[in-house]
Amino acid sequence: MNIADQIRLKLQLKENSEVEYKSAAGGFPKVEFWRSFSALANTNGGTIVLGVKEKNHKFTPDGLSEELVAKYRKQFWDDAHNKSCVNIPLLVESDIEEIKTDGGQCLLAFRIPRAQYDLRPIHLTLTPFGHTYKRRDEGDYLCTDDEIKQMYSDANNMRASADSRILRGYSIDDIDIPTLHQYRRAYDIKHENHPWTELDDKKFLEIIGAYRKDRATSTEGFTVAGMLMFGKTNSITDPECCQEFFPDYREHLSDDLQVRWTNRIYPDGTWEANLYQFFTRVLPLLQHALPVPFSLDNNQMRNNTTTAHVALREAFANSLIHAAYTVRGNIVIDRYFDRIVLSNPGTMLISMEEYYEGGHSVCRNPVIQKMFVFLGIGEKGGTGADVIAKGWKDNGWSIPTVEEKSNPDRIETCLKLERNTKDTTETHKNTTETPTDTTETTTETLADTTETTTETLTNTTETPADTTETILKIISNNPKVTAKEIASVCGITEDGVAYHIKKLKQRGRLIRVGGTRYGGEWKVVE
Repeated sequence: MNIADQIRLKLQLKENSEVEYKSAAGGFPKVEFWRSFSALANTNGGTIVLGVKEKNHKFTPDGLSEELVAKYRKQFWDDAHNKSCVNIPLLVESDIEEIKTDGGQCLLAFRIPRAQYDLRPIHLTLTPFGHTYKRRDEGDYLCTDDEIKQMYSDANNMRASADSRILRGYSIDDIDIPTLHQYRRAYDIKHENHPWTELDDKKFLEIIGAYRKDRATSTEGFTVAGMLMFGKTNSITDPECCQEFFPDYREHLSDDLQVRWTNRIYPDGTWEANLYQFFTRVLPLLQHALPVPFSLDNNQMRNNTTTAHVALREAFANSLIHAAYTVRGNIVIDRYFDRIVLSNPGTMLISMEEYYEGGHSVCRNPVIQKMFVFLGIGEKGGTGADVIAKGWKDNGWSIPTVEEKSNPDRIETCLKLERNTKDTTETHKNTTETPTDTTETTTETLADTTETTTETLTNTTETPADTTETILKIISNNPKVTAKEIASVCGITEDGVAYHIKKLKQRGRLIRVGGTRYGGEWKVVE
């Protein structure tokens, strides 16, 4: 669809974050136009359309004459090449198009691209502070000084990344040695007999980028990346390093509104809150939310890792790798019954289209990324999105979504744990094997008493839209079915099963007969 068709279609809708309408019948709206130009360029791009008026929250063409169209084109290019108006013109001739409406009126559309990260901020006048805008919903808002500083930091990333900065006054005493040795053990397992495994700690830190020497100035010392990954909490949060650093994991696995969270991991003084400790402590809790189908590896040993586990690991690592640690805001990982939400400060350095397309890789913290890659974590080359999408698709779940939020700038990744109801039975059968061993421990809400036959579960592998009805059908066929088995069939987590069981009990559809663990069973109330 070309821009003209897009505008004709969008005229039927309201103004939004991607389209800005302006009347321009009384002259070129210079102030409003360039404010929107800056906002769209610094956010996700969009289109400014001249020749449309708003009345009673509806947008209708009021049209421009051919003379005004020519005049406004010239005025745009005059302003665009005047640095006292805007610092970078961005557009080429093909980005400007005259449109004829169905009523024969003339509109002038300007397609504003999302500026590359190394060109931002796009600002008005010669001074960025107080003259830089971003887009939120259908409005333009003035950027804070911190937002502008982060744009400049991202723009300089190719020359010298923020995480490679040498810290003044830091020594080996600022490193948490147990964390470093834990990382090294993981590295040794991944790279058996590698020459680096024999290096002393300081040399190892140097070779992975945690310590470096600046050839131009001869200064040397620990880097921001090294301190974030292995440092002691107080050393990380020193103003010299990353004062705002505060990684936060929160579980929301209770229906009780008085319970804010059921588990939380944050810098509470009981552990050294560096990135590696946070990652290793939180990842098992996140992966516990995933169903583990029964399968055997090549050695006929049970395989507890699925593509979903790999996807979740990559998504978590990406959130840590791409976070902006120099701005206000912290990493927040939220786990709910039905989803996992990963949120980190900063903006995308590539467009959403490039992200989902794959093959595009620009990293805000390349040194931290390298440290994870050494352990086989955090894909390079722009393939991370593909890995994440595949893991969720294999499980029959909705493709994870990535969203940029503003004021403050954050990147939020949402991984839903509910099965996509559009999935077919065949997809389900291919991605979730029927368990044959039911003697493992279950959650407290379901009994783990007897084995369930493959035949019983096979009869319930259809995926109705209502998960609760699916659970009731499974229990009707086998009152002693386990939580693990239900989770496997429904494509949800055991926590999710517990959640639905609780709701069914509250509605009077399900009652427990006998004990909660041994000797009891469920009864469906029709």
